[in-house]
Amino acid sequence: MYREMLIQLLPYAVENEVTSYIMLKAKNYDFLRSLYPQLPSHYAYTVCQDAVERVKGFLRKKRRGLTKKDYPEVKNISIWLDEKLFRLGYAFIRIATHRGWVEVPLETHKHYWRYRNSWELAKYHARIKLDKRERRLTVYLVFKRDVGEYKPKNWISIDVNEDNVTALIDYTPIIFETGQKRITLGYYYRRKRVQEKWDKKLGPKNRVKKRIFEKFHERDRKRDIRSKLAKIIVVEAKKRRAGIVLEKLPKNAPKRMLEKIRDRQLRHRIHQSAFIGIQKAIEEKAREYDVPVIKVSPKNTSRICPIHNALVVYDGRFGVCTVGGEVWHRDVLAVWNLYLRALQGDGGFALSSGGFSLDGSPVPLGSTATSEAVWIEKSRWLRWNSLPPPYKTKR
Repeated sequence: MYREMLIQLLPYAVENEVTSYIMLKAKNYDFLRSLYPQLPSHYAYTVCQDAVERVKGFLRKKRRGLTKKDYPEVKNISIWLDEKLFRLGYAFIRIATHRGWVEVPLETHKHYWRYRNSWELAKYHARIKLDKRERRLTVYLVFKRDVGEYKPKNWISIDVNEDNVTALIDYTPIIFETGQKRITLGYYYRRKRVQEKWDKKLGPKNRVKKRIFEKFHERDRKRDIRSKLAKIIVVEAKKRRAGIVLEKLPKNAPKRMLEKIRDRQLRHRIHQSAFIGIQKAIEEKAREYDVPVIKVSPKNTSRICPIHNALVVYDGRFGVCTVGGEVWHRDVLAVWNLYLRALQGDGGFALSSGGFSLDGSPVPLGSTATSEAVWIEKSRWLRWNSLPPPYKTKR
């Protein structure tokens, strides 16, 4: 019934370009109630909210020429609920249906109890999804809480690369190895071998190849790396009451990087490196811990020496300042320049330190230790929740 109401609404909303929930409800409420009068009336409200969100995304793609369809296709359904359609207990949920209230027991987990005990349930946000294959109901809940003012005392700058993520923590660059290159190439060659074997026997569209690909866990492995690394960075920022500085990357960052690259394997690696995905993981975890995040321009952050405002000439990953002769690692140089731009407070292209003294050995940026960094292998930090004592630096 919910699917049928949604299918009836989408053509009207697209043809009239209705992107307002209130307007869509006002025009179609009577029709929806007459379609299924046995359903609680608030399903007519929530299905309009669902339809509006789908239409907004569809019209956006239509304007960009990313779809040729006339209407959005309804493949997956999650039923939206408001405060009149569900009641949540600690181990059960009651849902209003055409047969009255139905109580469903919940299989809870640690993450649920973490928010259930300390956060407030957002009454206007809940969704349920029916898994017919497993014969179970998945419930999506939204929790909220009041956030106090957070004034950072310092900043932790983050530079995201293909094979590592560099963080400047307590004026010490720490390079976390992610191993994204090895994972991407490994699955690239595995897919290639499977395609070469089964495409010759059964053609390019065959079920055997599809079943084999379903057993690959490349996406899960990369998601695990992103989420665990984001937690370590955000927890360290929270301990120091610091904010996080990220690069202000465009939405189509991989596409711009690929414009001058012809090597197919390198193009695939860059496209799969998920620079923006790692940044999103850090931002989501920062919102959970109430840690502020700012973004600054990454222009020339790996090319300019912050001590002399001069170019750095590279030979591989290491370069030398053309004026002072300091040896810089590319990623270390980037996090220092991002940090200095955060101190300026405008995130602009200016290369001045904003009154911050750079030269000299004492700190915060001694000219005798410009490229010193702590390198941590993936096999070590992947098991941590925060930096252990050997890697914690003095404040």
